Amino acid sequence: MNRIVPLILAVALFMENMDSTVISTALPAIARDLDVGPITLKLALTSYMVALAIFIPISGWMADKFGAKRIFRFAIFVFLIGSIACAFSGSLLSFVGSRFLQGMGGAMMTPVARLVLLRTTSRSDLVSAMALLTIPGLVGPLTGPPVGGFITTYFTWHWIFLINVPIGILGMVLSTIYLPDIEKMEPPPIDWTGFLLVALFAAGIVFGLSVISLPALPPAVGITTTAVGILSGIAYPFHARRHPSPILRLELFQNRLFRAAQTGGTAFRIATGAIPFLMPLMLQLGFGMTPFQSGLTTFVGAGGALMTKFIAKRMFAALGFRSLLVGAGTLGALTTYANAFFTPETPIALIVAFLGFSGFFRSFFFTGTNALGYADISNAEASQATSIASVLQQMSLAIGVACAAFILEACEYVSGESLTVGNFHIAFAVVATLSLLAVIPYLRLPRDAGSDVSGHRRPIDSQAEVPAK
Repeated sequence: MNRIVPLILAVALFMENMDSTVISTALPAIARDLDVGPITLKLALTSYMVALAIFIPISGWMADKFGAKRIFRFAIFVFLIGSIACAFSGSLLSFVGSRFLQGMGGAMMTPVARLVLLRTTSRSDLVSAMALLTIPGLVGPLTGPPVGGFITTYFTWHWIFLINVPIGILGMVLSTIYLPDIEKMEPPPIDWTGFLLVALFAAGIVFGLSVISLPALPPAVGITTTAVGILSGIAYPFHARRHPSPILRLELFQNRLFRAAQTGGTAFRIATGAIPFLMPLMLQLGFGMTPFQSGLTTFVGAGGALMTKFIAKRMFAALGFRSLLVGAGTLGALTTYANAFFTPETPIALIVAFLGFSGFFRSFFFTGTNALGYADISNAEASQATSIASVLQQMSLAIGVACAAFILEACEYVSGESLTVGNFHIAFAVVATLSLLAVIPYLRLPRDAGSDVSGHRRPIDSQAEVPAK
């Protein structure tokens, strides 16, 4: 297996994950500077994810039409422009707009990176390749909280977005030199009606749930936007059945492994998307930590995730997808639920230990889910599969942030008091329960599901020849 390709592609994951963890750690400081509440600033988190959800569906088509390597480099460039714009933002509106521009670049970066990986990697090497693709992506969360906390505490939050500039330039240079030129395809004309319906569906739900209780906007805005999203989502399958080349081919869900990976992964990511939003706020607003202290505490979760990448292939070969995904999902939910019992008096070492275990189990779950989903997907279906998976992934992460913020706002409304540690405990208990439900789709799979990828119970071909007598 060519190891340099997934490592170069992982530059995209590194920047995206670094960015998301940095902004989560700096959220209270940015909110104070922009004169808005920390929960209101969730618009900056969700605007990025809205842009991802809108533009991801056309990323596969653009990669087929113009070449995956060219689109990957262009996506990094757009992401860098958005990062620079974030650094110079001086108001909530400009900051949200800059994050949206970042999202436009991110919408093409990660799906196209996965597409390149699928088309250059044999299925037997897919687990190892996915693990390599994820390692640098996990370094972002590993370094993001302490770096972001340090810069926010001792300098100013504006500088945290400029970290992406040298990393992005390096990624563009290395991809130009080392990425293979994948042959262009001639995709059919783009399905503009389907693109509009998918965009309204994804953006409507993500944005609507995010603003439904914001004091700056009437509740009717959020409710109406969410309703438009739901109706568009209902309308799209009818359109897709009639269109000869829909923007997203829903018949891929007839593939049992792909369907299980997307349904289970979506539920688990909703819970996972809430954690980077909830934990820094609880540590800073509830426990009184500085951004730097909060970052040093939370980065251990990414460290635990990083450890899994060196043993993932052997573990999946030994246990198989079903057993390991059910086990990792259950333990990931239980360690997330432990967050509901942390108080300012809880020893930091105990908090750090649980965060490390939680990251460890979540990483196993996502590595397996990502590989299993493509186990039976052909190269011709790869662009559609990566687009669908990426849309669901970003929607679930955004919904996780929106749901977590909604729980906190509901607790504030019921109690009539500002945020307390108890409010965060309720939120963590809810998202942990949701993540536990994610293992249900995998319980129905056979024990040897995806064995061609995992190597579990794969028949061993006899290669020994009988010696001639």
